[in-house]
This record gives sequence, structure tokens and C-alpha cells, in this order.
Amino acid sequence: MDKETFESHQAFAGTKRPSMQRRCVGFDYHGRQMYMLTMVVEGRHPLFGRLVGRSNAEPGAADVPRMELSELGRRVEREWWGISNYYPQIEVVALQMMPDHLHGILFVRERMKVDLSRVVRGFKTGCNRAFREVVLGRGVATQSQHTGQTGPAGEQAGKVGKQAGSVGLQVDKAGSVGLQVEQAGKAGEQEGKAVQAGSIRLQAGRTKEDREHGLLFARGFNDKLLLRSGQLERWINYLHDNPRRLLMKREHPDLFRVQRGLQVAGLEFSAIGNRFLLDRPELVQVQCSRRLTETEIATEVARCLRLAGSGAVLVSPAISPGEKAVMRAAFEAGWPLIFLQENGFTELAKPGGRRMEACARGQLLILAPWEHHNEQLTIQRSQCLQLNEMARLICEGKGVATQSQHTGQAGLQKGHLPIINEDSE
Repeated sequence: MDKETFESHQAFAGTKRPSMQRRCVGFDYHGRQMYMLTMVVEGRHPLFGRLVGRSNAEPGAADVPRMELSELGRRVEREWWGISNYYPQIEVVALQMMPDHLHGILFVRERMKVDLSRVVRGFKTGCNRAFREVVLGRGVATQSQHTGQTGPAGEQAGKVGKQAGSVGLQVDKAGSVGLQVEQAGKAGEQEGKAVQAGSIRLQAGRTKEDREHGLLFARGFNDKLLLRSGQLERWINYLHDNPRRLLMKREHPDLFRVQRGLQVAGLEFSAIGNRFLLDRPELVQVQCSRRLTETEIATEVARCLRLAGSGAVLVSPAISPGEKAVMRAAFEAGWPLIFLQENGFTELAKPGGRRMEACARGQLLILAPWEHHNEQLTIQRSQCLQLNEMARLICEGKGVATQSQHTGQAGLQKGHLPIINEDSE
């Protein structure tokens, strides 16, 4: 669908709801392109296995973060790596299985007759067959991936069915899909099994007319397009680091939970990170004119680092080059920061890149005054002014509420990507 057609349908589509699964308008999903895809288990149940290790383990150590796959997880893994058998135009580049979702990278080397959505649909069909056999214990005849071949049924499926039992769930000896640990620890082991079993039965009873839910995977998928140099390397590093990041989030739940309705200086924010930084006695606003020379910026960086070294917490949206330079230098030095950003958080948001470690250390608090949006929007001058005014109000009354002697309002800036907000996630 081209942009004009898309816009012409807006009046009939109603209000556009935020979605991480919307395709890129006007993009041809048949042609040569590299993608990073994310698919989530229906209900976010940890059916693919369990995460083991420690987030701070050294590379190569026995307890390095990693996934121990369940039988279903291994079947899904095989389906993914088998995509090239059905579409020789596609090279499977990478896969990272997680307890309740997966990330993968595909390279479409030459134009295909079908689009990416059809490829994903075929992959999910093969995974649904595995789900019926392994989890539901039913050898239902269903098409495997992208062919007309039917899945095995009969005696073997019956054996699996007996193992799964009335709860409709295979729990291996390692507890690799044990909901009692991952999702229902507070309710206890038995209640956790019952909750997950009930949800699995609901999935099993799903009708063809149900367009809101999937069988194994939730409906839809998220895709990212490879558009610039260095992006593939960042994708691969992100996939490889995903287990460690999830372990870190579990080890520091208070620091990585999205906090809604946080009241600060009469303002309301969503927040991720160390909210106790707001209680520090000295909060210092960093605000620099875009007209500063490199020499003046270097002077301002040195001044702010001295303040941070004396115990001050630097506060800024980091919009202008000078503000970015100050916040970057303070971030590298390990000083505590409060960063205001224009885009809000999804429910499962977590900081990207090195901000993850900074949050785990208690070094960083990220505040967002507005709702999340998926589009790559250009920040408006009015928003720049508002964010700087919010930083001033936050610092006001906290010790010495100072700002740069070179103050000035930041202008319009494409992208608004401060250094500590470098990852897309």
C-alpha cells in the first residue's frame, strides 16, 4: 500500500492505535532486504525454555547467561533455520530464542513472489504443528511451514499427549517452561501450573474466526529494516546480549520496571531507572545554546564534570550539541544523570545499549512526560522548550538549581537521539 492510499483510508480506519507490528508504509516486502524480526508467544508464556546464568558472569564462564531450550523451543529453532529450505532466496542469518519470544535476522537476497508476511505465516504454521504435538499432545494434521506436507499423527502424538496430561503442558525436568517460577512465583507452584494450563486450553480452543489471538505465537510480528552501515552488527550484538539483559532486568526489577504517574515538581512522568536520584540534594540543569563554539562547549563540559564530581546530579534532555557533549562526558565518567526524553515507554520497554548497565548501577533515571509513539517523529521546537523548562523545574529547590552560563533555547533537531539514547529497542 502506498502512502497516498494509506492516507486516503485514514478517515475509515478511525484513530490509529500504537502498535509495534505495523508494516512500513510504501515499502516493498518482496524485494532484496535484510530484516530483524521479533515474534512473541501468545500470552507471553515461557514455553521456549528457561534462562540460566548470571548477568555479571565473565565471557566464557560456566554461568554465562544463556537459554536452555525446552523440546518446543528446539522444534521452533529447527523451523527457523529451515526457512531457506522453502525459500532459497532467503538466507537465515541469526536467531536468539528467549523464554517467551524470539528475535531473528533474515536476508532476502533476491525478489520473491510472496512477501515477508507470507514467509512468517508459513514459519508460524510449522511452529503451530510443533505446539500441537509437544504441548497439547495432539498430532493434528496441519501444513508444515510452506508446503502441503502434513505433520505426523498417531502413536507418537498419543504418547506425548499422555505425558502432557490434563494440564496440556509439557514441563521438562529442568522446569524449562515452568510458569511457577517465571510468572506465578507469588501464587505458588500449583497455582502457576493451573494458570498457564488454563491459558493453554484457551489457545487450544481458539477458533478460526478469532482474529485477536494466535495459537503458539501472538498475531503479527515486528520487523526492522536494515537501512544504514553498522546496523547489522548492532542487531547481532543485540541478539547475543539479550539473555544477559533479561537476567539483569530480573535481578534489578525496581530499576527496570516502567513507573507510571511519577510526580516530580508538579509534573507527571513515566520513568525507568533510579528514581532516588531525584532525592539528591543538588540537581543541576544542563542547558547550552546551539551557538556555542567547540572551545566554549569544552569549558562547559569541564565545569559540569566538576559539579558532578562534587555530588551534583546533572539533568537535561540533551538536545543541543553542548548538552549532548556534557551528558556524554558525564555518562562515560560514571556520574549520575537524569535524562528527559520526548518519546514515552511501552509496557515492556527497557533501556538500550550501555544505558542498561547504567540503570543497573543506579547511575541513570530516564523521564518521559508524554506517551509512547512508534513513528520516527521530528521533535518540535515547542517540545524542546518544554523539556528544558521541565528540567529547570525539577532542579528548582534542590540545592543549587543552576544552568549553563551560555543558556539558550535548542532549535529544531531531526531525530532527537542523544548519546545515552543510542539504541532502538
